Amino acid sequence: MKNIILLVAFFIVMTASGQVDRYQTRTGEIKFEASVPTFEPIKAVNKSVTIVLDATNGNIASLALIKGFQFPIALMQEHFNENYIESDQYPKAVLRGTLKGFAFSALSDHLDHTYTFEGTLELHGVKKAISFPVSILENNNTVSLNARFTINPATYDIEIPSVVEKKIADEVEVIVSGKLEAK
Repeated sequence: MKNIILLVAFFIVMTASGQVDRYQTRTGEIKFEASVPTFEPIKAVNKSVTIVLDATNGNIASLALIKGFQFPIALMQEHFNENYIESDQYPKAVLRGTLKGFAFSALSDHLDHTYTFEGTLELHGVKKAISFPVSILENNNTVSLNARFTINPATYDIEIPSVVEKKIADEVEVIVSGKLEAK
């Protein structure tokens, strides 16, 4: 009898440990573009973004260090960090929320599923509610995530000097992507 109880307990532990509850990456990517036609492109990419997904409830969080954004022109990067986003004072951007209606069991490697992210974006010391679609695909314990949304710099108290305000878009397009591994 004692052996049967131990055997049952062993299988319960093994089954529970085989389930993956969290997926994450530290090499996610955020691109943004704030270009206006007829002026030089204003865009950057950060390829060291942390993204964590809780597969049991659809909670998701992302962290990007502001100084991780790389621009094609060094002077743009300097102005971005020192004058606009003030990365010494506000070193990170944090996105936290939930994928509404998320069910990990519904994911497959043949079909993207789109969920609505509802949560907050904290940027430049300002935390605001935000909502946008997120496309997710699961394949061999890897979750591919893609999202696209826009933000208005003024919403996050990012001041654009009048000298360059015509060269920077009012709406900044943001693209987030990542391949999250089972943890």
